[in-house]
Amino acid sequence: MHEEIQDYVAREKAKKNFKQEAIASSKAYQETGLHLKGAEVQAWLNSWGSNPKKEDPPCYK
Repeated sequence: MHEEIQDYVAREKAKKNFKQEAIASSKAYQETGLHLKGAEVQAWLNSWGSNPKKEDPPCYK
């Protein structure tokens, strides 16, 4: 039972961190207008582990 409680606490902390990151990202977007395009991010992520890895996608305003 102790392990289940530890797992639950870890999941709740992860949820809290995710929410805090989402709020911070939303605030940064509202302040700067900078954003990425999903398809470009997906292509970039898919290139991880390949040689050469694609360049970081550009930010748009």
